Amino acid sequence: MKNILFLATIILLVSCKNKAKEAVSYSKENINVTTSAYPEKISRVFKAHGGIDAWNTMQSLTFTMVKPNGEEVTTTDLKSRKSLIEMPKHTIGFNGKDIWLHAKDTTAYKGNAKFYYNLMFYFYAMPFVLADDGIIYKEAEPLEFEGKSYPGIKISYESGVGESPEDEYVLYYDPETNQMAWLSYTVTYFSKEKSKKFKFIKYSDWQTVEGLLLPKTLTWYHYENNLPTTRHDDDVTFMNIKLSREKPAPILFEMPEGAKIIE
Repeated sequence: MKNILFLATIILLVSCKNKAKEAVSYSKENINVTTSAYPEKISRVFKAHGGIDAWNTMQSLTFTMVKPNGEEVTTTDLKSRKSLIEMPKHTIGFNGKDIWLHAKDTTAYKGNAKFYYNLMFYFYAMPFVLADDGIIYKEAEPLEFEGKSYPGIKISYESGVGESPEDEYVLYYDPETNQMAWLSYTVTYFSKEKSKKFKFIKYSDWQTVEGLLLPKTLTWYHYENNLPTTRHDDDVTFMNIKLSREKPAPILFEMPEGAKIIE
């Protein structure tokens, strides 16, 4: 009887030891925890653009757009989303608390600084900004355009997320490459209500920066019945792209003397 009990004890100890060993071995596997937190289809899009984990190592993004009145340089802290937009006659900034506007001369700013301060960053940093917290992913009907079908992923936001939580986006991707091809979106900032009118941007010209695939050109399209029709005359081109793993100095985003807070 003692021999049987002794044998049973040995078997139990060996079994527990093996299970513990399996658990430790499992925890050390090279599992991509960040990517696995997202649905499969959006994860494939992130991977096609260099990977969300690689994006998350970056601390700042700077890009330049050529506008009719001169160059516009945008710098964004990718973690805090503080931002600075330097224009020939104005500067718009967000210091993490306030959005501010600084006029370099007597020229009046004709836009809406509160609406614009992160607008182009958001369009430019696609698809990676679609990994932000508070996002809800759903499958969307594919977009049929010029004989090609693009699968869609619908993006909406949990209540209270951002300035316009009622905004909706649909990312359409190339089924062969998994690269982002189109973005359709609604604008609810002014009405604060959900909209059924979707605008369209085509993403077809890419550049590699620090191993990540980012837009070089964005093409807005006219639309009818929530479908793109013909392209607008002017594309928006991005140049002098800089991604950095170094955090930008906080003072960069602080209000200069003479700037005004935008309410």
